Amino acid sequence: MNEGWQNDDYFIIFTEDESLAAMKAYRFDHHLPGYTLLGLRGWDDFIVINSSGVIFTIPTLPLDASYAAPFALPHQISLEPDERFAGKIKWYTKPLVFGGDPADKTNFAWITHEQHAELVIWWNEQYRSAKAQS
Repeated sequence: MNEGWQNDDYFIIFTEDESLAAMKAYRFDHHLPGYTLLGLRGWDDFIVINSSGVIFTIPTLPLDASYAAPFALPHQISLEPDERFAGKIKWYTKPLVFGGDPADKTNFAWITHEQHAELVIWWNEQYRSAKAQS
Protein backbone atom coordinates (compact mmCIF):
# COMPACT_ATOMS: atom_id res chain seq x y z
CA MET A 1 0.00 0.00 0.00
CA ASN A 2 1.27 3.42 -0.94
CA GLU A 3 -0.37 6.37 0.77
CA GLY A 4 0.25 10.04 1.23
CA TRP A 5 -0.29 13.50 -0.17
CA GLN A 6 0.01 14.45 -3.82
CA ASN A 7 -0.51 18.21 -3.86
CA ASP A 8 -3.85 18.75 -2.05
CA ASP A 9 -5.14 15.18 -2.39
CA TYR A 10 -4.54 12.30 0.01
CA PHE A 11 -4.27 9.02 -1.87
CA ILE A 12 -4.21 5.40 -0.79
CA ILE A 13 -3.03 3.23 -3.69
CA PHE A 14 -3.34 -0.55 -3.41
CA THR A 15 -1.03 -3.24 -4.74
CA GLU A 16 -2.71 -5.87 -6.89
CA ASP A 17 -3.04 -8.30 -3.96
CA GLU A 18 -4.39 -5.56 -1.67
CA SER A 19 -6.86 -4.56 -4.37
CA LEU A 20 -8.21 -8.10 -4.67
CA ALA A 21 -8.60 -8.42 -0.89
CA ALA A 22 -10.23 -4.98 -0.62
CA MET A 23 -12.63 -5.70 -3.48
CA LYS A 24 -13.77 -8.79 -1.60
CA ALA A 25 -14.11 -6.87 1.69
CA TYR A 26 -16.11 -4.06 0.02
CA ARG A 27 -18.21 -6.59 -1.94
CA PHE A 28 -17.37 -5.11 -5.32
CA ASP A 29 -18.87 -8.20 -6.98
CA HIS A 30 -22.23 -7.07 -5.60
CA HIS A 31 -21.95 -3.26 -5.60
CA LEU A 32 -19.62 -2.54 -8.53
CA PRO A 33 -19.33 -5.58 -10.80
CA GLY A 34 -16.91 -5.00 -13.66
CA TYR A 35 -14.80 -2.47 -11.76
CA THR A 36 -11.37 -2.99 -10.24
CA LEU A 37 -10.38 -1.07 -7.13
CA LEU A 38 -7.15 0.92 -7.42
CA GLY A 39 -7.35 2.88 -4.17
CA LEU A 40 -8.97 5.80 -2.39
CA ARG A 41 -8.85 9.53 -2.99
CA GLY A 42 -9.38 11.81 -0.03
CA TRP A 43 -10.94 9.01 2.07
CA ASP A 44 -14.39 9.59 0.55
CA ASP A 45 -13.98 8.22 -2.96
CA PHE A 46 -12.81 4.94 -4.41
CA ILE A 47 -10.53 5.11 -7.44
CA VAL A 48 -11.64 2.39 -9.84
CA ILE A 49 -10.98 1.24 -13.38
CA ASN A 50 -13.56 -0.39 -15.62
CA SER A 51 -13.07 -3.24 -18.07
CA SER A 52 -12.36 -0.72 -20.86
CA GLY A 53 -9.47 0.78 -18.91
CA VAL A 54 -11.24 4.03 -17.99
CA ILE A 55 -10.51 5.38 -14.50
CA PHE A 56 -13.23 6.87 -12.31
CA THR A 57 -13.89 7.95 -8.76
CA ILE A 58 -17.00 6.57 -7.08
CA PRO A 59 -18.16 7.67 -3.61
CA THR A 60 -17.86 5.06 -0.90
CA LEU A 61 -21.44 6.03 0.03
CA PRO A 62 -23.56 5.60 -1.97
CA LEU A 63 -21.50 2.90 -3.64
CA ASP A 64 -23.22 3.06 -7.00
CA ALA A 65 -21.72 3.12 -10.50
CA SER A 66 -24.21 5.84 -11.53
CA TYR A 67 -22.09 8.24 -9.43
CA ALA A 68 -18.89 7.43 -11.33
CA ALA A 69 -16.92 10.52 -12.30
CA PRO A 70 -14.04 10.38 -14.79
CA PHE A 71 -10.69 10.74 -13.06
CA ALA A 72 -7.10 10.98 -14.22
CA LEU A 73 -4.46 9.68 -11.86
CA PRO A 74 -1.38 11.89 -11.85
CA HIS A 75 1.16 10.67 -14.43
CA GLN A 76 3.88 10.73 -11.80
CA ILE A 77 2.59 9.50 -8.47
CA SER A 78 4.97 10.72 -5.80
CA LEU A 79 3.12 10.55 -2.51
CA GLU A 80 4.38 12.47 0.49
CA PRO A 81 3.82 10.21 3.53
CA ASP A 82 1.99 11.68 6.52
CA GLU A 83 2.36 9.57 9.66
CA ARG A 84 -0.72 11.20 11.20
CA PHE A 85 -2.91 9.35 8.70
CA ALA A 86 -0.92 6.19 7.92
CA GLY A 87 -3.16 3.13 8.04
CA LYS A 88 -6.24 5.23 8.84
CA ILE A 89 -9.29 6.39 6.96
CA LYS A 90 -11.41 9.40 7.86
CA TRP A 91 -15.05 8.40 8.31
CA TYR A 92 -18.04 10.67 8.86
CA THR A 93 -19.93 9.17 11.80
CA LYS A 94 -23.14 10.59 10.33
CA PRO A 95 -22.51 10.17 6.61
CA LEU A 96 -23.07 13.21 4.41
CA VAL A 97 -25.69 11.42 2.29
CA PHE A 98 -27.72 11.04 5.51
CA GLY A 99 -27.40 14.73 6.41
CA GLY A 100 -24.05 14.69 8.19
CA ASP A 101 -22.11 17.94 8.26
CA PRO A 102 -18.53 17.78 6.94
CA ALA A 103 -17.69 20.98 8.85
CA ASP A 104 -18.79 19.50 12.19
CA LYS A 105 -15.54 18.59 13.98
CA THR A 106 -17.39 15.95 16.03
CA ASN A 107 -18.75 14.19 12.92
CA PHE A 108 -15.74 12.08 12.07
CA ALA A 109 -13.49 9.36 13.40
CA TRP A 110 -10.23 7.83 12.23
CA ILE A 111 -10.80 4.14 11.57
CA THR A 112 -8.85 1.15 10.26
CA HIS A 113 -9.19 -0.21 6.74
CA GLU A 114 -11.05 -3.22 8.12
CA GLN A 115 -13.54 -1.01 9.98
CA HIS A 116 -13.94 1.10 6.83
CA ALA A 117 -14.98 -1.93 4.78
CA GLU A 118 -17.51 -2.95 7.43
CA LEU A 119 -18.97 0.56 7.65
CA VAL A 120 -19.11 1.03 3.87
CA ILE A 121 -21.08 -2.22 3.53
CA TRP A 122 -23.40 -1.47 6.48
CA TRP A 123 -24.17 2.13 5.48
CA ASN A 124 -24.71 1.19 1.84
CA GLU A 125 -27.26 -1.39 2.97
CA GLN A 126 -29.00 1.35 4.99
CA TYR A 127 -28.89 3.67 1.97
CA ARG A 128 -30.39 1.08 -0.38
CA SER A 129 -33.07 0.20 2.17
CA ALA A 130 -34.04 3.87 2.65
CA LYS A 131 -34.03 4.46 -1.10
CA ALA A 132 -36.28 1.42 -1.70
CA GLN A 133 -38.80 2.72 0.86
CA SER A 134 -39.03 6.19 -0.67
